[in-house]
Amino acid sequence: MAGSRSPVAGEYDGEQGASASDGGSASAVEREGLGVYAISVAAELVGTGQQNLRLYERKGLLTPERTDGGTRRYSERNLATLRRIGVLLDEGLNLAGVKLVLELEAENRGLSEDNRGLAEDNEGLREDNRGLRKDLKRARGGRDRVTPAPQKAPQNRNMD
Repeated sequence: MAGSRSPVAGEYDGEQGASASDGGSASAVEREGLGVYAISVAAELVGTGQQNLRLYERKGLLTPERTDGGTRRYSERNLATLRRIGVLLDEGLNLAGVKLVLELEAENRGLSEDNRGLAEDNEGLREDNRGLRKDLKRARGGRDRVTPAPQKAPQNRNMD
């Protein structure tokens, strides 16, 4: 079991796989989430037993798709999760620890995506700010900043 796994941290999403509704023109992301492997094939592909896959589902570590008849169908995304579970188990974690790691990895990915979006928004705002500063400078006739009006020097009044 140990030799057939590779680390795939970052591929677990904790969600049920997506399915293609148009029957053939699914995008790569949709195909990755499409449940196509029976439990026996999935178990063989990741090098574990079918009972382990059932246990992992019972413990909430992954949720394979189900056919109308209730048969489990595993997606590429599910297989990546199963491989990650195997790596974590080999590192000595129990199933509760594995679940926590998978949840934290998924949360971390979500936060990283949010951060990328915010960084892009920030860059757009900075560009807007630069443009507004240029417009303001042009409106002021080329002056960069408002210069205060010259003040009169206070006159010395003698009260003699």
